[in-house]
Amino acid sequence: MSNGSIQSSNQSWGITVLRVVVGIIFLAHGWQKLFQMGFHGTAGMFGAIGVPVPAVSSAIVTLVEFLGGIALVIGLLTRWAAALNGFDMIVAILLVHLKNGFMKPGGYEHPLIMLAACIALVMLGPGAASVDGALAKRT
Repeated sequence: MSNGSIQSSNQSWGITVLRVVVGIIFLAHGWQKLFQMGFHGTAGMFGAIGVPVPAVSSAIVTLVEFLGGIALVIGLLTRWAAALNGFDMIVAILLVHLKNGFMKPGGYEHPLIMLAACIALVMLGPGAASVDGALAKRT
């Protein structure tokens, strides 16, 4: 194996690590909203923190995080899942976290790094060991 192919393989697996970890984090947040808080509880929280149209917003955010998290973990429609979750983070930063500062409780540090990871995945794709890659090989 040449040095170039080793580097390429390492980069591909590095992207995979990023994709899976980001997917797990979004999946966990979506799971919490879906199965612990429920749509109604999430809508109540969204309303209390000033998110517009909380019933609709909570359903969209919950499903984007939960289903998008699953999609990222398995590497299915990776760029779409990352883009939707990235948009979710932009909205979270602007509507909820920005006013709290960078590192203060509720600050925008966490959603900002998640946004950066999503942008990287949109640009780089799924990496190794993904459903997207397996489907691309079949065609």
